[in-house]
Order: sequence, then structure tokens, then C-alpha cells
Amino acid sequence: MEQQDGAARTWRERWWARRHRAADWTLAAMAYPWIALMVAVAPAGPLGGTAMQASGSMPRVLSMAALTFLVPAGVAALVLVRRTRPGLLMAASAALLLCVGDFGTPGLALFSYAAWNENRRSLAAWAVGLMGASIAQFSLASAVVPGAAVMLVLVFQAMPLTVGLWVGTRRELIANLHERAERLEREQHLLADQAITAERTRIAREMHDVVAHRVSLMVLHAGGLEVSAADERTVATAGLIRTTGREALAELRGILGVLREEPDAAAPTAPQPVLADLARLIGEWRRAGTPVDWRVSGTPAPLPAQTERTAYRTVQEALTNAGKHAPGGAVRVELEHRPGELAVTVDNEDPPDGPPADPPPGSGYGLAGLRERLALIGGTLAAGPRPGGGWRVRAVMPAGRAPESGEREPDKDSGAERATQR
Repeated sequence: MEQQDGAARTWRERWWARRHRAADWTLAAMAYPWIALMVAVAPAGPLGGTAMQASGSMPRVLSMAALTFLVPAGVAALVLVRRTRPGLLMAASAALLLCVGDFGTPGLALFSYAAWNENRRSLAAWAVGLMGASIAQFSLASAVVPGAAVMLVLVFQAMPLTVGLWVGTRRELIANLHERAERLEREQHLLADQAITAERTRIAREMHDVVAHRVSLMVLHAGGLEVSAADERTVATAGLIRTTGREALAELRGILGVLREEPDAAAPTAPQPVLADLARLIGEWRRAGTPVDWRVSGTPAPLPAQTERTAYRTVQEALTNAGKHAPGGAVRVELEHRPGELAVTVDNEDPPDGPPADPPPGSGYGLAGLRERLALIGGTLAAGPRPGGGWRVRAVMPAGRAPESGEREPDKDSGAERATQR
């Protein structure tokens, strides 16, 4: 059914795009017998009734008969170009009016000229000349009374002229409306781009004034503590804080440059972390005082880079939440390699000293961004309190097909990368 609807819609679109050309051929087919009849039997004009009234030698009769068929063919050919060159059809209709008394073709010429030519002064001159010549032709060449001649001119020429003026005005109005709509759409896109640029600049300014300042202050205090502390554990912790803060500042500067769209700024090009970087991540949390038990079960198999990045971010987000809401509590990280899927489970115990009185602020978007990241690869996420206390984060993601050597996998989770940080 959908295919049939699509085929019908395509046919309608093609027909609508070619409707003017179809109208040209239809009018040309209708004009040919009419002009041939007028040339053959119309008594008005020097060429009127040439084929029917020709006498003399056979060549003259044949030439008059050929003229009867060639003239309508030439005028019908001009009907096909009535939209691009309506002046030619107007001149031909004037010649037919004067030579054979054809009062119908001038109506088609006036309609075409009014609908497709914007020169109204030339149209007025043609209209007055053709209508005056038609009235004079009918009055002089036949017994038609002037009132009837005027009525014929009004029906066969004035009415087509009026319809042509309406069609031309409507077509110009629609074209102007289309142009205005396109211009407004372009202006709307420009305004949206300007608003996006202004918002990116504001975010970059706020990040620089708040986040960068606080992180820089943290790095300075950690450096001072590393120098002045006597306890080795305190010195090691301060060094870890200083190193982590400096890395965060470097990444933050790259992000700020991208947000401000500076010419010499580029997005951070460091490789995205994968499962091989989990040892470093867990080691940092252990050095920071968080007891982390890390286990890997099953038979490891090559995984797509996006799956490995998602698994890493899952562990990172779970450890961050455990450090915020359950500082000092034991954490267990388990990776289960199953046929066709990878399961990541992070359990944290309740803090030994109870919940922190002043927990660090959080945006609340970490788990939401993690769900979006997992949805991109067809995985699932379950997070909530455990029956015996503590918190559990469990993610199951399909293993998929690992990229072959030399094959680069597109980085689809760059948008979710920022959402998982909190």
C-alpha cells in the first residue's frame, strides 16, 4: 500500500511539474483544426477561402491547398512556445486576423501574452489594435452589425485577455510569496545560527569564569599541599589531585576553544578511553582512597570500539556516583563476557561513616546520558538501590562485530560523551 501511495504521489508530482507543457500541446492540437478551417472557408481577408475557392491551373490549386495546411502547422508550432515567446504568437494571430478573418486565435494570443509577459504597455497596444481590427473586419467583410461584432470581440478576445491577466497576476503573486517564504526561512536560519553562537559563547564564558577558575584553584592548593605535607599518603593524594586537575584544565581549554569557534582551536584529539584504560581508572580511584574490587569473567573477545567506550563510561560514571554519595564505601566492578554481549556491573556499599553531610552537587544527567549512550548501541541500563543496602549500576550491551584491521568505526557517541559527565 505504501509503495502504491508513493508511486501515485510521484506520478502526481511529475504531472504537476509538466502541466504547462501538456497545456501547450493540448492548445496546439486544438488550434490546428480551427486555423485550418478558418483558412479554408473564411471569406474575410485576401487569403480567405483559398482552398475552397481556388481556381485555375492544378499547381495553383495544389499550392493553395498546401498553404491551407502549412499555415495552421506553423501557428500551432508557435503555440508551443507561447510561454517563452508570446510575441510571436501575437504577431501570427494578427496576420491571421487581417488575412483570413480569424477571430479565435487572437484570443489565445492575448491570453498567453497577458499570462506570461509582464510588459503591460505592449499588451495594451496589442489588445486595442487586435480588437479594433476585429470589429472593423467583421463590419466591412460581412453583414454582421457592429453591435454583434463588438459582442464577438468581447467573448472571443476580451474575456481571454481578462482571464490571462488574472492568471498572470496570480502566478506573480505566488512567485513573490514563495520568494518571501524562502527569504524568511533563510533569515530564520541565520537568526538561529546567531542565537546558537551567542549561547555557545555564553556557555564558554561561564565555564571559563566558574569551572576553570575553580579547577585552577584546586590545582594550586593541591600543589601547595604536595610540597608542604609530611605524610607520604597525603603527598601522593595531593599529587594525584594536581595531575588530574591539570589534565581536566587541558581538556577544558580545548572544549572552550571549540565552543567559541576560534580559528586556531580544535576539538581534543586524544584517543577515547576503552576497556584497556580501566586499570588506570580503577588505580586512580584506589589511590584516592576508594576500595575497588575489579573482576573479569568469561572469555574476552574483540569488541567494537563504541562498545568498549560505553563500558568504560559506565564504570567511570558509577565510580563517580559512588565517590559522591558513598565516600569510603567498598565498590565491586565486574565485567562479564558472554556470547554476543558484555555485562558491566558496579556495586557500591554504604559509606562506613554514613551519608555525607554535604555531598558534592550533581547535575542529575549522568545516568540519563548513560542510558542514551547505551540506547545508541542497543544496550540496556538498570540502576537503583540494592536490597541489602548500597547502589547497583548494571549495563548490558551487545558485543556486535569488532572492526577488522584498518577499518575505522565511526564515532557515534560524541554527542552523548558530554551528557554523561556530571
